[in-house]
Parts: sequence; structure tokens; C-alpha cells
Amino acid sequence: MGQQSIEAPLLGRNGQTKKRWSRALLFLLGFLAVTSSVRQGGHAVDAAVATALCLGVVNPMSSGIGGGAFMLVRSSSTSQTQAYDMRETAPSAASQDMYENNSAAKYVGPLSAGVPGELAGLHEAWSKYGRLPWKTLFQPAIKLAREGFVVAPYLGSSISSNGKLIMADIGLRQVFAPNGKLLQAGDMCYNVELGHSLEAVAEKGPEAFYNGTIAENLVKDVRDAGGILTMEDLRNYKVDITDAIAFNSMGYTILGMPPPSSGTLGLSLVLNILESYGNSDAAKGSIGLHRLIEALKHMYAVRMNLGDPDFVNISNTISDMISPSFAMKLQQKIFDNTTFPPEYYMYRSKCCINDNDGNYPFGAGLLSPSTGVVLNNEMGDFSTPTEISPERLPPAPTNFIRPNKRPLSSMTPIIVLKDNQLAGVIGGSGGLLIIPAVIQVFVNHFVLGMEPLDAVQNPRVYHKLIPNVVLYENWTVIDGDHIELPDERKHFLEERGHQLQARSGGAICQLVVQNLGNNNAFEMGRKHGKVPPHDQIFHGTLTAVSDPRKDGRPAAV
Repeated sequence: MGQQSIEAPLLGRNGQTKKRWSRALLFLLGFLAVTSSVRQGGHAVDAAVATALCLGVVNPMSSGIGGGAFMLVRSSSTSQTQAYDMRETAPSAASQDMYENNSAAKYVGPLSAGVPGELAGLHEAWSKYGRLPWKTLFQPAIKLAREGFVVAPYLGSSISSNGKLIMADIGLRQVFAPNGKLLQAGDMCYNVELGHSLEAVAEKGPEAFYNGTIAENLVKDVRDAGGILTMEDLRNYKVDITDAIAFNSMGYTILGMPPPSSGTLGLSLVLNILESYGNSDAAKGSIGLHRLIEALKHMYAVRMNLGDPDFVNISNTISDMISPSFAMKLQQKIFDNTTFPPEYYMYRSKCCINDNDGNYPFGAGLLSPSTGVVLNNEMGDFSTPTEISPERLPPAPTNFIRPNKRPLSSMTPIIVLKDNQLAGVIGGSGGLLIIPAVIQVFVNHFVLGMEPLDAVQNPRVYHKLIPNVVLYENWTVIDGDHIELPDERKHFLEERGHQLQARSGGAICQLVVQNLGNNNAFEMGRKHGKVPPHDQIFHGTLTAVSDPRKDGRPAAV
């Protein structure tokens, strides 16, 4: 293997090394999960499984086996990239009118929980690519759950800001307020029942979660709380495994998830719009930011027609969102001196979608006391006919609830290739804000040439079409850095009619890039106009950046 190194995002803007409050996360996740897995002869999927399980223990406010995920796996030997859709599904008793008399139940509480898919999906990926025993991958997470971990600042902040939610649920209370007092950063946290559940799945496989004692206890806890999850829902859950969707833009090939993820398609449309200017400088500076915002508004208008392809025909919308000629038509509707009201961008949309912002820590606000599992609230990503507000996009029939249907998602995991070689990977969290965040990180590094750390740390803007407001970052993050859009950018946007609103938060992005520039064989081939064959792998220097907006740090072997 070629030499690999990791550049960790531990430098503040003043160049001074900063201590990060992520020691537990770094050491236990990075060392135990990744290092031990790969050093034992494991595959990258082994490390991904082990790390995902650990994250579910120490970051229970935003991940865990009670939810779902997407995973992209690219084989270096065959160049095949598979997409593992382990997204949550609507329970069999769900219906599009189930929240008619209680719209809040779609976002918080037992009725907001979809059928979890993470464990099933991780097992499918491991079954094909894993090299280490399934049981081995669970040991770090089991140890964290049983022996405890230090509450990091981001989790501590989530516990504090969701105190009422935690105290109202017996399961959350027993883990995050064990003595009647909310845990704080620096305290030890234990989830012994989750440790037992993880051990059962480690020993017996996902069958223990989907058709065993864990399933029975989970269903009982959810139904006792007023939910509709059944044993049949768990038994019938299926992972969708397809080829990744691919498109070319800005000189790169980008691989990502097909629908019900809308992230890759959204990225494709925005990048193609920017590329339509025919100038690599089109995305630079304040004018580039204005164009990006306008492209985002067009993208969200087109995105309105997406949904689960197993239930609705979205082939025309998919074709449009990866079409350079379609992007050119939208680019011609963008003017450098002004913006427009939402109706201007929705000229061809048949319907709209309703997607939460990712601002619901601890999912459904329900932790199963007998299993330690925090339930998701992904039913909130569906549209419902009666949820109408001038501050939200109107309901979308393509994303209405149906039994076993997957809700539309904004998750945007992508693999970036240059001349058939790995150039980088990007992923994020944060609900509807993920897509613009991933787009900006991609543009910052791969188009504008920013260093990886700067590409991730750079202040971001967000737009959801409705309300017609540009959200800009203005907050002090976990490591003490203050992130805020510069005043000159704000003034430039206001002069073009944009309404601005500060936001003390945003999506979280992780970036890994591979620098092939120091590989002589690769560079010699490019100088002579030769694209490396698919079966020829070059190994360059890896640079990994963990977003300072949240606890975390890269790990390498």
C-alpha cells in the first residue's frame, strides 16, 4: 500500500493547536473501532460498521440502531459502487391521514418512529465485504455502553437543550438523568440495556433485533407508549441494494445514493447550473455565493417531485436533475443583480415536499427502557395532506405516507473520482441543510481550491425556498472558533434583494481527500493525456477533516 497520512483539524484560525473535548470519542471510536478493525486485517466496511455502532452509543441524539442510514461502498478491484439503502420505512399500520388531528405527533413521540433499518443494512454490507467476525465489530460499542463514556460537549449541549423531553420519557431519563439530574459534559454516561442488546446482536446476528427477544421488547415498549410498530414490521424489513447513481460535473465523476435520497441529485443539479456559466470563476466571491443561492432555490423547486421510487414514478425528475441541458435552462433564469419570490422557481413543479430540519435530537424522544434503543422520528420526513403553513412548502403527494414506504431524505454521502481515481469523500448530517452544506464543501475544495480544513470550516449559507430567507451561520462552535458570514457578503446579498437571517447552527460535514499530485506514475500518465485504467490503483496522501461544528476528529492507521 502507498503511504497515507492524516491531517487533523486541530488548528484554530490563529494557527495554535487547540485541545478538543473529544478524547473519549477520538480514542474509543478512532482507536478501538477503526484501528483495531483494520489492523486485524479488516476491510474498510468492518471499520465503518464498528464506528457506526460506537457512534450510536456516544452520539445517541443523532444516530443509533433505532434509526436508518445510507452507505456507499466502492470496490477498488472492480470499480463497482453499491448503494445500501437502510432507510427507515413507514409501519404497516401507517397512513397519510394518521396525523390529521395531531401534527406534532409526526415529529415527536411513538407515532413518529419508522421501522429501523441500520442493523440490517450494516449486516448486508458486512456480509459482502467484511473480513472480521461480526461479533468482533461490536465489542468497542458494547464496552462503551456497559462501562460508560465521558459526555462530550455536543452531547452535553443536546441533553441540556432537550431537558424537558428527556425528563418526560422514562427510558431517556434513566440514561441521561439517572439520579433525577441531567448529565453534563464531563459526566460519565451508561446505557447498560443497550450494551445487552448489542451483545445479543453480536452473538446471534440481526435476527436478534428483527425477530427475537429484542424485537419483542422493543415492540412492546413502543406500543405501550402509544406507537404502532409490530413484529411483522421488523420481520419484513428489507435493505435495498442498488448501483450508485453517477454523474459528471466540474471535471469530476461523483457517485452517490439514488432516491429516496435526494442529496446526490440535488448536488448534481446545482453543480451543473454553476458549470453552465462556462467559467471556473463563476462560483467565486460574493457573486458566486449569490449564484449558489439561486441555484439552490431552483434545486429545491425541482426536488419537490421526488419520492420513494418503489411507490412513485420519478424517472423524468431524475433525468432532469442530472441533465446539463436542463441545468443550462435554469441557469438562464438566474440574474446576477436580483433574486425572486418562491413562485418564480416553482414554475414547473407539480407538488412540494415537507422535510424537517434535522433539529430533533434524540429522535422520537423515546428510549425503549428494556432494550436501551433510542427510536428515530423519521416519519417526520413524510408529507401529509393537512400540514399547510405559509412558512413551509405545501404538501407533496409523491412523499405522502404509505405502509412500508421510505420517506424522502436529504442525506448526501458522495464519492468523488478524478480520472478513475479516488479524489475524496464527503458526508453530512443536519436534515434539509445537508445538501447545501455538502455542495459548499465540494465547491470550496474541488472547485475553488481551498485547503480541506478551510473548505469545511468556511461559513455556510442555507436556503429552503420557503420561507424565502437566506440563513447564514453566526455561532461559536464546540472548539471555540466563531463562524460567521463576512459583512461584505451579507451586504452584497441584501443589495440583490435577499432577506438574511442569522443561524446559530448548521449541518455537519466530514471530508476526506486524496492528493495524487505526489504520485509520479499518476502525474506522468496525466501529462501524456492518458487516463489511468480502472484496474490501476494509485495511492496518494489522505487528508481527513472532521467538522469543528461538532465533537470529533479523524482516526488513521
